[in-house]
Amino acid sequence: MKKYAPISPELESIGKLIVDSAYTVHKNLGPGLLEKVYEICFCHELEKRGLSCKRQLDIPIVYDGLEFKEGLRLDVLVEDNVICELKAIENVNPVWEAQVLSHLKLTNKRLGYLINFNVVNIGSGIKRFVL
Repeated sequence: MKKYAPISPELESIGKLIVDSAYTVHKNLGPGLLEKVYEICFCHELEKRGLSCKRQLDIPIVYDGLEFKEGLRLDVLVEDNVICELKAIENVNPVWEAQVLSHLKLTNKRLGYLINFNVVNIGSGIKRFVL
């Protein structure tokens, strides 16, 4: 198994603000809304905390010399460093966890989150990934 260096204190700080933003949105809205509503409110909370974010960002993929412009779409990219995939569903499919890991590898990022807002307790809806 490959050993990874710890992530930087700056990334840890961004990660804490991401989790705090998700908690705030969930506390105010609760479960049961559309993913897009959570995405907009989540980004609003991130920006209130001084973080930049980009929504629905297309990332090209290069494979064997071919470049696919529409290869990958990230739900939210925070500070150009942290990937957040958002869900608003009853059951999280394990393939979405693999998707976050693939996104991290393809973008050379170290930190990612899978956040499902359709839960009673948001703590059980947040999964963190570090490469």
